[in-house]
Amino acid sequence: MPDAKALIRLSNALGPEILRQLHERVIGIGKEEKVVRGRKLRVDTTVVESNIRYPTDSRLLGDCIRVIIRVGKKLEEKVGAGVKKLRDRMRGASRRILEIALSSRVHTDASERRRRRLYQRLMATTRQVVRDASKIVARAARKARTMDMDVVSPLVSKLKEAIRMAERVVEQTRARVIGGDVHFENKILSIFETHTEAIRKGKASKPTEFGKMVKIQEAENQIVTDYLVEPTRRPDSDLLIPSIEIHERLFARPPTLVAADAAFYNADNVMRASERGVKQVAIPNKRSRSEEVRRRQRSRTFRRAQAWRTGCEGRISSLKRCNGLDRCRYRGEQGMERWVALGVIANNVVRIARQTKRR
Repeated sequence: MPDAKALIRLSNALGPEILRQLHERVIGIGKEEKVVRGRKLRVDTTVVESNIRYPTDSRLLGDCIRVIIRVGKKLEEKVGAGVKKLRDRMRGASRRILEIALSSRVHTDASERRRRRLYQRLMATTRQVVRDASKIVARAARKARTMDMDVVSPLVSKLKEAIRMAERVVEQTRARVIGGDVHFENKILSIFETHTEAIRKGKASKPTEFGKMVKIQEAENQIVTDYLVEPTRRPDSDLLIPSIEIHERLFARPPTLVAADAAFYNADNVMRASERGVKQVAIPNKRSRSEEVRRRQRSRTFRRAQAWRTGCEGRISSLKRCNGLDRCRYRGEQGMERWVALGVIANNVVRIARQTKRR
């Protein structure tokens, strides 16, 4: 039996396309076993968090300094003498980060001024580290012919990327902390997981989540028929019609029932779903004051459809608790897609096995 490391290497070798094909094959087995027939469709979204610390500007600056020093020293050994040695400034930077964290606990004008001065000192340290590292990159370019570029080129690429990230973090810190622009566009939340987004889903226990928005759509017996890691967050209402189209491709017919929460509603979605052959579209319209709409939403069939829809919340909770979709342990955007795909496939295999055993 393969060990855990071998399984991790195997999963890393599987690309998103292969996992998508594997997922569709599992759905095909579910159809063959008549576990899923495609008569119903429910869809919802959730957040799969990246494996990062809570992002603060001071921590991001500290990460930039640490990475530049680590990679810069490795490159410095390959480049040799001729430039000023890269100084390890992490001790002073760590002290500034701790002082900033302590000053953030007190909300007075004096503490705010002190915090800004500490940030200015931390940004100055970051800029100095960037200047020293840039000299090493320039030295490597001058000595390219006399070095083993197979070893040096990856280090140069890593160091250039770290310098670029540090400059962006300094820019956003200056705008946010010094300039007061808390709505700075394209904020970096992690220099290691740059795809991470700050997403607010209205949860009281966790107002802001840091990761990627994921769409989960299901059919009968809690079988997840499709998943989607959204490159950038978009309104839930934009996901309904594409979900119905995917359902039609998988089952060669539209679902009889489509259920979702109020975020998926707009009049165009209801009309287009009905035109595609969906007999019942159970999506609440909380903005309408029409008595006819309210009467329809109070009907027994609508309430039963919405009761079935709430099971999607339980399936998402199960995916997070049992299949690891609470936090992605793989790196990068493709790692996020692999992680979600493996969790969904594991869920479907278990559900199909349980339904087959009951028979």
